[in-house]
Amino acid sequence: QVQLVESGGGLVQAGGSLRLSCAASGRRISSYAMGWFRQPPGKEREFVAVINWIGKETNYAGSVKGRFTISRDNAKNTLYLQMNSLKPEDTAVYYCAATGTYGYQTPVSYPYWGQGTQVTVSS
Repeated sequence: QVQLVESGGGLVQAGGSLRLSCAASGRRISSYAMGWFRQPPGKEREFVAVINWIGKETNYAGSVKGRFTISRDNAKNTLYLQMNSLKPEDTAVYYCAATGTYGYQTPVSYPYWGQGTQVTVSS
């Protein structure tokens, strides 16, 4: 089994940037397709971005495309989410997740999750 721990969240002004990290242990993340999801206050968890086993393929939610970049460093066993041009509507708890097949955009398709990290964007 793989354990995932997110970090890098915090409070940022609208228009600013943050980089989230997801450190894995127990298994090499090269065995998994990885994803980022977020849960805004009062809403259900939603898809943000996915990346395949070696980082050659990615996909993004329309709301973040062009602003966010998902990447991975398998040698460091770490997944990243670079978030630029942040908006107040990006405020949410952000989660990293792992699964065996690339491309799924629904949370129920991901058996492994981190604890989440809070991102708050002020206007």
